[in-house]
Amino acid sequence: MIDVIVVGGGPTGLMLAAELRLHDVRVVVLERDAEPTPVVRSLGMHVRSIEVMDQRGLLERFLAHGKQHPVRGVFFAAIDKPAPDRLDTAHPYVLGIPQTVTDRLLYEHALELGAEIRRSAELVGLSQDEEGVTAELADGTRLRSRYLVGCDGGRSTVRKLLGVGFPGEPTRVQALLGEMEVGVPQETVATVVAEVRKTEKWFGLGPLGGEGVYRVVVPAEGVTEDRSVPPTLDEFRQQLHAYAGTDFGVHSPRWLSRFGDATRQAERYRVGRVLLAGDAAHVHPPVGGQGLNLGIQDAFNLGWKLAAEITGRAPEGLLDSYHTERHPVAEDVLDNTRAQTLLMSSAEPGPRSVRRLLSELMDFEDVKRHLIEKLTAIGIRYDFGEGHDLLGRRLRDVTLKRSDRLYDLTHGGRGLLLDQTGRLSVSGWEDRVDHVVDASGELDELKVPAVLLRPDGYVAWVGEDQGDLRGVLAKWFGAAGS
Repeated sequence: MIDVIVVGGGPTGLMLAAELRLHDVRVVVLERDAEPTPVVRSLGMHVRSIEVMDQRGLLERFLAHGKQHPVRGVFFAAIDKPAPDRLDTAHPYVLGIPQTVTDRLLYEHALELGAEIRRSAELVGLSQDEEGVTAELADGTRLRSRYLVGCDGGRSTVRKLLGVGFPGEPTRVQALLGEMEVGVPQETVATVVAEVRKTEKWFGLGPLGGEGVYRVVVPAEGVTEDRSVPPTLDEFRQQLHAYAGTDFGVHSPRWLSRFGDATRQAERYRVGRVLLAGDAAHVHPPVGGQGLNLGIQDAFNLGWKLAAEITGRAPEGLLDSYHTERHPVAEDVLDNTRAQTLLMSSAEPGPRSVRRLLSELMDFEDVKRHLIEKLTAIGIRYDFGEGHDLLGRRLRDVTLKRSDRLYDLTHGGRGLLLDQTGRLSVSGWEDRVDHVVDASGELDELKVPAVLLRPDGYVAWVGEDQGDLRGVLAKWFGAAGS
């Protein structure tokens, strides 16, 4: 029997497969499409996802194919402000990298770790019982697994087969998105776009580096009632002319697609042995570039927990904590994208006044910091109860006294005790938790005697009492071994 079937071979599914393989869980990824998509939905990674790649030793691969941009500029509702000073991260930048490249790098990573990835494998049915899940494919194949995770996008087949509610708001703002060549000089494009964007924030043409190749976004209200039908180049020309008075001579498209601002969230992320992650669990407008990052971080949260369940080491309630922790995070993203969409789309006096007020507030450092930590996900704090301010937060990469970087110690996806007392022990959990003694260095600035990190890098405990530590180790890593 397969341990876990992952439905969907996008960034969420591939990240989850790799996380499971770190713990020797047998994973099969089912991807409906025969070939990788050429559509570039996302153009970059935010700080927390960059940290995730660093935690798993992947960052150098991504840096080699991307471009670092300072965390500044138009970052909330297209309001142009500089970033706050000294973000709490070793990676204070946005990594510009097309999603097609991200997909390829995560695909290679999952394969290297031993995941099995099957293309042209479309799920059409599933059922579950107390022992496992049966997946039925379009070609009649039936597969049996202990768990199944739907990472199959906003129109998720898994979610629909489960009958999980997906409440929210339907698409109200529609747009066309594509990559194509233009037939006018770049200076002309820049001048016209700057004028149009004074009133229409959803409009844009940006050069991609290739000779005359641009990423084009143009509103498409009422162009079609069926968003599943790919747009045509003529539709782009018509809409460009309607908003800009010119079609810029667009031609030779690489790919064309549609998107909207539908905002929905699954009522539950788990039904028995089936779970949801990424866009299968939540969809929202693309403002702020949070979608891909949210999905990758879902997978990062779920992977070690599901692996612990598979290997029989999970304490009671660990797998359910995936929903408990990640559902509120996605809910917050939906809220901030709703707000940004309203402020970007509405010409009404009320929203325009709120936009001006928010722009004034963003001149305060604390306001800017709060908003940018929200968009980059470094401000997340899971509810682990009362305690130290670090509790429930991810720990930034820090340099330790022995010249290690913290994230260099997290590549294997295990727990980690950073101990400056020299008196603590992870005896009984050595197979799941690493112990680094005399880990001062930058930790001295945090004024903590010892810190216990979960495999996803979030602080589970701060203190120096061995009895308290053993209780927390059991809470997150299960019963002690012999």
